[in-house]
Amino acid sequence: MSVPPSDPIPTGRVAGIDYGRRRIGVAVCDAARIIASPLCVLDTEGDREVDGRFFRKLAAEERLAGFVIGLPIHADGSASGMSAEVERFGAWLGGLTGLPIAYQDERYTSREAADMLAGVGLSRAGKRRRSDAVAAQVVLTSWLERAAAGGSPDPGGLEA
Repeated sequence: MSVPPSDPIPTGRVAGIDYGRRRIGVAVCDAARIIASPLCVLDTEGDREVDGRFFRKLAAEERLAGFVIGLPIHADGSASGMSAEVERFGAWLGGLTGLPIAYQDERYTSREAADMLAGVGLSRAGKRRRSDAVAAQVVLTSWLERAAAGGSPDPGGLEA
C-alpha cells in the first residue's frame, strides 16, 4: 500500500484525529505522552474556513506538537476508499497549523471504541456521538504505544 509519509513529531502534546465527513473525533495526550483521552467531536459540514478556525484554536489552546490521523485501510492492508480523502485532510491540516502530521492504521478502531462504550449507560445516539472521540483516543493510544516501543514511523508498520 502507498502510505503517506509521517512527519516526526517533536516532544509535547499530540492530538489524535478520527476523520469523518460529518464528524471528526479528537483526542489529546499529556505532554509526557503517557495517557490519551477523548476530547471532543467536531460536527463538520466540510466548511474548511469553520473547520480551520477550530483546528487553529485547538492547536493553540492545547499547545500541540502535532497531529496523528487515523488512516482507514482494509484488513489486508490495501487502501480504502477514504484513504485518499484522509491524506488530503492531513495535508490541509498540516498546512493550516504548520504542525507535523503522522498517520496511524485505524483498522478496528470503531469496533474497539464501541466495545469501550458498551455498558456505559449512554443512549444509542450518545454512544454514537461519543464513539468518534473514543476512536480518536484509540488511534492516538496505538501511535503512542508504537512510538514508545520504537516502532516504525509508518501506520501499523506498513511499508511506504
